[in-house]
Amino acid sequence: MAQPRYAQLDLNETPWYHVVSRCVRRAYLCGVDQITGQSYEHRRDWLERRIQQLAAIFTIDIASYAIMHNHYHIVVRVDNERVADLSTEEVIQRWSQLYAGPLIVRRYLSDQREQMSQGELLQVDKLADGYRQRLCDLSWFMKNLNEFISRKANAEENVKGHFWESRYKCQALLDEPALLAAMAYVDLNPVRAAMSDTPETSDHTAIKRRLEESHNLTQEPAKQSATQTDLDILNLPEAPLLPFDPTETFTTGIPFAFSDYLELIDIVGRAVHPNKRGFIPDKTPAILHRLNISTEAFILNADQFLHRFGAAVGHPSKLTDLAAARNVRYLRGMAKSKALFTTAAA
Repeated sequence: MAQPRYAQLDLNETPWYHVVSRCVRRAYLCGVDQITGQSYEHRRDWLERRIQQLAAIFTIDIASYAIMHNHYHIVVRVDNERVADLSTEEVIQRWSQLYAGPLIVRRYLSDQREQMSQGELLQVDKLADGYRQRLCDLSWFMKNLNEFISRKANAEENVKGHFWESRYKCQALLDEPALLAAMAYVDLNPVRAAMSDTPETSDHTAIKRRLEESHNLTQEPAKQSATQTDLDILNLPEAPLLPFDPTETFTTGIPFAFSDYLELIDIVGRAVHPNKRGFIPDKTPAILHRLNISTEAFILNADQFLHRFGAAVGHPSKLTDLAAARNVRYLRGMAKSKALFTTAAA
């Protein structure tokens, strides 16, 4: 039985989520239409920039993403603690980057603030409380991402109607092994789809961006004159990706070592790509030992991550607790969870 979206998103269970959005009727989000020859590759840049810009506005951090031909994946961390520390002015300024807001909000942000009455300021505080809740709301994040892209794509093609087949699909990542599996699944999507041979050559993915930044390989893009449709993309700041933090110094970091994660990506990538040379070495990546994940089961599940699990991913005990909390008898993916997350510990 399908779960309502509010039941799938519970920050008391986990702040980590894997979200997917797919174009309606296999329409082209990106790529080249083999029938018409029309290229939509520039839309990858639209989407990648918009993800980073929204991360700078919302208190939702990006751990991984991959932009495919007719869909995209994002792994996010929703930070409802950081948003609570924002002042009224900070909240209003963030939200005003997306929406102009009522006149009273525009006055608050202008030089007329000193002339506002105490009652007007209290009204602004009340509005800011509502905006504060939205700034850590994944549904509002996805609304601003998908609606923005669909409007631009429809305007470009001079058509009307739905661009996305649904709002978005969401999986709760209940523990560290689930987070690791989801990130590897997302970062290896272009490799599995034969769009690229290696993660470091997979354009418009988080893994390539991380590698470029870590090796200082990022080059200044060629300067081009901005078109009218690009102006609203270029004028907003972009947030960095969520950092890896194996020492867990920061509660919001990804709790793995980047070097271990790269080793895992390389090994699993060689295994799931049928045309790549190489094989799975006998040794297991240190991160898999640490989290008690079966390498063989991980590789078998790595190319079917979204379909093998339901609305949540994690250790069987985590899924059992979640089922009890949601008052349901069964959560899809329990058998796969037992094979993936418990074999190595046996």
